[in-house]
Amino acid sequence: MAAARYDVEKGGRRREEEEEAAAAAVAQYPQREGEREWVPWIVPAIVVANVVVFAVAMYVNNCPSSPRGGRRGGGGACVAGFLRRFSFQPFSENPLLGPSSATLQKLGALVWNKVVHEHQGWRLVTCIWLHAGVVHLLANMLSLVLIGLRLEQQFGYMRVGIIYLVSGVGGSVLSSLFIRNSISVGASGALFGLLGAMLSELFTNWTIYTNKAAALVTLLIVIAINLAIGILPHVDNFAHIGGFLTGFLLGFIFLMRPHYGWMQRYVLPSSVKYTTKKYLAYQWILLAVASVLAVIGFAVGLSMLFKGVNANERCQWCHYLSCIPTSRWSCGN
Repeated sequence: MAAARYDVEKGGRRREEEEEAAAAAVAQYPQREGEREWVPWIVPAIVVANVVVFAVAMYVNNCPSSPRGGRRGGGGACVAGFLRRFSFQPFSENPLLGPSSATLQKLGALVWNKVVHEHQGWRLVTCIWLHAGVVHLLANMLSLVLIGLRLEQQFGYMRVGIIYLVSGVGGSVLSSLFIRNSISVGASGALFGLLGAMLSELFTNWTIYTNKAAALVTLLIVIAINLAIGILPHVDNFAHIGGFLTGFLLGFIFLMRPHYGWMQRYVLPSSVKYTTKKYLAYQWILLAVASVLAVIGFAVGLSMLFKGVNANERCQWCHYLSCIPTSRWSCGN
């Protein structure tokens, strides 16, 4: 009995010692238990930049100086005239409380003819920073804060900034391939890129999530709702889809994290075996496949765009991805 009690006490002390050692390891290496938490600044900087660009657009627009905006009364008067030079175009021209289409084109809106025939490829980037109105700007910036801050806290400014910008360009490329007769502005493609990156991050870091099914279903519902809104008229869903696909591939490349066993190696008991590899094989495979697809996608897309290829001729039904006509509305070309 005494020997048995000694063994039990010895085993209990051993477990206590292991727990104390694990706690000491966590205290000594606080970053190794999980991932580093970054202080976000790139997402707030992007928000500020978009607001500043919108203010510049309104200054350049100068609604009171335009023939239509300078008229008193009726549907042609500037909205919020007390703002003077910063007042908005009439509701009949821009119901989103913003500048005119001519001003947006002057400042870098995405226009197919100018990109292809006038060799203004820089519009693929500048259009991301322009917004059609206050309503458009507030909706996008609120979404950016809700999505982007979490990602930047987990992965840092460099990776999130790259995904945001490259996804925006990816959305612009796909939009230009299908939409020729209207301009396009806004950060929606970049925002959908962050959503796509969140989805691929969930897949590539599958082992570190506890409520996997709940996280996946919730994210898929959010993505489906946002893409469904894109089938309404006057919404550039091709930019959404292009940005989402780009961000989805980039998430596999930039958001890969060590698997659960590696991150918990300092707190696991010594009796528990774990692999010494920081990343699992499937993570490297996903990264390689995503890298190849991203390069091929951009190469093919840009080649088709600058050759003036009309993607609608290659895909007869794809226009339904951006707008589905109903008895309540029609879809323009």
